Amino acid sequence: MKDRDVCEITCVDSEKTARVQQQLEKSSDVLEVTKLFKALSDETRMKIAYALTLEDELCVCDVANIVGATTATASHHLRHLKSLGLAKYRKEGKLVYYSLDDDHVKQLIHIAFAHQEEVASRE
Repeated sequence: MKDRDVCEITCVDSEKTARVQQQLEKSSDVLEVTKLFKALSDETRMKIAYALTLEDELCVCDVANIVGATTATASHHLRHLKSLGLAKYRKEGKLVYYSLDDDHVKQLIHIAFAHQEEVASRE
């Protein structure tokens, strides 16, 4: 039995595909965006990112407690999010507080969760 989600004939819109390919070639950001989504594809990092949408900032110890990890593990994940521009930190005495880098990151996380709720409600 053939799948219904595959074209049964080959029909390429040359103008459209050339236009899109040209845009993809211009954009060197595709690799960086891929890294961003790869970072968020880790369950622990997604939990951390989501937690940071619920609170403006959390110290590393709080994050570790929330995700059920050691402070070393939480710190490792937070540093990874920071290295990709998803999170930032500030140091206060001996404590380090993390927050999401900007509102775009918060929106991205909220949109992902809203989409998942929609998908789940269809099933």
